[in-house]
Amino acid sequence: MNDQTPLSQNPPAGHTTTFSPPAVDASPSAHPRNFGSDNWAGAHPEVITAIIEANVGHTPGYGGDPWTARLGEVMKGHFGPSAQAFPVFNGTGANVLALQSALPRWAAVITAASAHINYDETGAPEKVGGLKIIGAATPDGKLTPEIIYNAVLGRGNEHNAQPLAVSISQSTEWGTTYTAEEIRAIADTAHGLDMILHVDGSRLGNAAAYLDTSLGALTTDVGVDIISLGGTKNGLLGAEAIVVLNPEIGQGMKFLRKMNLQLSSKMRFLSAQLNALYGGDLWRTSANHANTMATRLADGLAEATATGRAPDISIVAKTESNVVFVHMLDEVAARARQSFAFANWPMAKNVVRLMCAFDTTAEDVDALIAAIVEA
Repeated sequence: MNDQTPLSQNPPAGHTTTFSPPAVDASPSAHPRNFGSDNWAGAHPEVITAIIEANVGHTPGYGGDPWTARLGEVMKGHFGPSAQAFPVFNGTGANVLALQSALPRWAAVITAASAHINYDETGAPEKVGGLKIIGAATPDGKLTPEIIYNAVLGRGNEHNAQPLAVSISQSTEWGTTYTAEEIRAIADTAHGLDMILHVDGSRLGNAAAYLDTSLGALTTDVGVDIISLGGTKNGLLGAEAIVVLNPEIGQGMKFLRKMNLQLSSKMRFLSAQLNALYGGDLWRTSANHANTMATRLADGLAEATATGRAPDISIVAKTESNVVFVHMLDEVAARARQSFAFANWPMAKNVVRLMCAFDTTAEDVDALIAAIVEA
């Protein structure tokens, strides 16, 4: 039907119009597990079940539903009675909206140069959020009080964007984690400089699992003001949340969420996913599994190097979450990619990133190690 066809032209009586979708090979061999990103993994079966169970009858839109009300209680359970949760569609939207809701237009945000908000979001915090990002060099993706002090420039000068926030990634883009003590030191530094502390928690669950602690112990208890809480990387179909911990910030969130295209009309389906992940232990069991697979991978590659079976590779960062960084020549990586997909790491020459997910298996890991050794 083209644009000129009258809408009243229906198929002749007795004619049945059918649509045949293209065939998709759903066999596991056609869609093997790979190590390109934890975003490549599917949704956790419990999450799919939660979506199906939420797909009943009619309920108020835009967050006026019982699933979203339940999410508010779940988040208070993790982050304390003052926590306010706002479901959104994706991580970039969560980061932009969280920072924008807490800061004036003249603000600057100090973060690690490798941080997602600085390197991987196509300038969205600056172009959409209207904020200046100051990326500071770090040896391992982690800010320190000293790095923050050295990045605070132009205070009070009308020619400079004003540093009013610190943002840390937990875990970092290099796979390292901040301990509660390290975050407390950063929070104290930020607050002493009249700045807020934001956590990009796209993999907060992996950090908490690695450190064997609670979500609140890494955030509320150590002075964090606002969180971008991840979900997609830990098994959700597509849902993240902003959690406001400091009641003095984020008052305009409900308006900015709409303005920033992050307000879901059928919010129950986002909230149902987040409830499935955070309403029980699924976040921890999934994160623990992904971390364990990364440790297995790192240990296996280190053993292969030590025994001379893979002498030309080396682990280049601590494995403290669900990612392993390996120095590997391009020709070796190319041969290994004949069996598995994984990404080059753009921040270091001849380094590849190997990501594990909630559904990575020990067999997957061992097969990748064998492929790298073979390469």
